[in-house]
This record gives sequence, structure tokens and C-alpha cells, in this order.
Amino acid sequence: MTSLLTLAGWPPGTRMIVRRERPHPGAQLSLFEEHDSWRYTAFVTNTTVGALQRLEARHHAHARVEDRIRRAKDTGLRRLPSREFAINTAWCQITATANDPIAWLQLLTLDGEPAKAEPKRPRYRLPHTAARLTRGQHRHRPRIPSTWPRADQITTTFTRIAAIPAPG
Repeated sequence: MTSLLTLAGWPPGTRMIVRRERPHPGAQLSLFEEHDSWRYTAFVTNTTVGALQRLEARHHAHARVEDRIRRAKDTGLRRLPSREFAINTAWCQITATANDPIAWLQLLTLDGEPAKAEPKRPRYRLPHTAARLTRGQHRHRPRIPSTWPRADQITTTFTRIAAIPAPG
């Protein structure tokens, strides 16, 4: 069930959309949610046009951003704040530098479960492979033992990376 509230005292056109849904079995509920056994999600928007369902769908599309923030925290952003602004700035840049290649790797080259995995899994499974990089016919190829787990997936990933055109 979704309801729309017009907020008094807020700029005209500002609306709050609240969704009430049954939680999945085993979900951890807050104290407020435990009171009546419903899960509530809410967001505020100043978009004045569009059906309620379209606004809600647009809001749910932003969940990917929240996932990226959570993954950035797993990559090192959780260690903030420090005692000095310069240290925080450098740490944020290092975390972004570490997080971006993982996100692009998952988006462009991986399929299935590894494409949706948390950062630790591709970070420890792909680079930690017993393989040799060989060169022949002006191309680089990984040579991975056929008994190695996920050897075909790693070879496919490497082929997709090699197919990305050079910038410029």
C-alpha cells in the first residue's frame, strides 16, 4: 500500500510518499516496525508531475547508488573520519580509486553472480588466480589450468577486457 502526503510548511509541490509492505520472513524490523509488523519506506520529492507509481519506481532505481555507497564502505570508506581534513580527503580519493575498477569490472566484463557480488569476492578470486599471461599473434592471453575453479569465467573476463578499445 502506498500513500501520498502533502507536507504543510514545505515548499509548494513537495510530497512525501510512504510505502507500507509486509516484511520478508526473517527480516530485522526496527522498534517502530515491530509495533504493527509492517515495514515502512518513505521519501520526499518536489516532482509535481507523474503518477505515484512512476515516482516510486524512480526512487527504487536509486537503490543502486545506495549499494555503491555500501560497497565503498566495504572498500575502505568506513575508516572515516580522521582527525585532519587532509587525511580524510586523501582517504576518500584512495577509496574511490580502489572502488571504481571493481565497479567497472563488474559492469563491463562479469556475468551472473560475480557481477552482483560484494567487493571482496571479485577482488580475491580474480587476481589471485594461478595463471600465466602469454603473448602470441600480437595478443595477450591468460593460460589457466583447466582444473582451476572458474577458469572459463576468468578467461572470458580477460577477453572482454582486452576487447575494450583504448581511450583517445
